[in-house]
Amino acid sequence: MGFQFLVETYRTERLKTLTVWSQFGDRDFEFRPTALSRSVREQMVHQCLSEQGWFTKMLGLPIAWPELPAPETRLSLIEHYAEASERRLSQLEQQTVDWFDHATTFFTVPRSKAWVLVRRIVHSAHHRGQLTGYLRLLDQALYSTYGPTADTGGLPASGAGVIYRYPSVEALLIAEREGGERPELPGPGDRPPTERPRQ
Repeated sequence: MGFQFLVETYRTERLKTLTVWSQFGDRDFEFRPTALSRSVREQMVHQCLSEQGWFTKMLGLPIAWPELPAPETRLSLIEHYAEASERRLSQLEQQTVDWFDHATTFFTVPRSKAWVLVRRIVHSAHHRGQLTGYLRLLDQALYSTYGPTADTGGLPASGAGVIYRYPSVEALLIAEREGGERPELPGPGDRPPTERPRQ
């Protein structure tokens, strides 16, 4: 098995990131929850620049693809990151166990490339989590990322299900170019959506 699980994790994480991005409308693009927060657009730009920097400088896997699209629209950033991450995925699939074990420099600290890739995935998940917070502030429903949400039925203990907005990156791109799809979400009904509901 080696490090194939990391490649598969990156494959699924790119869909999760793009799905959260797709839940924002064009009207939300410049939304920022506080003055010091990144806007939705700035979060997307940061993801593109940061991931390219890590893969190029720390992992030694540059791609022949611009850092950012022009112009920077919601759809162009979605399409751009989908292509960039697909190219990175293709490169990761070709690496050997020795490559993952090989030491590199994480800013100023020596680490294995496997360690850096794990941190990259966590870094992306962190920013995606920030954006799901933005969606809640915008009173948007949340589809599943890793499991049920209040909108997909609440708690697993209550029998809540997992409902993804799109089954694949390819389906996401096709739908978003046509205005997007929003599968119906059941909500929690009369069951509590959290373990400690407000009394």
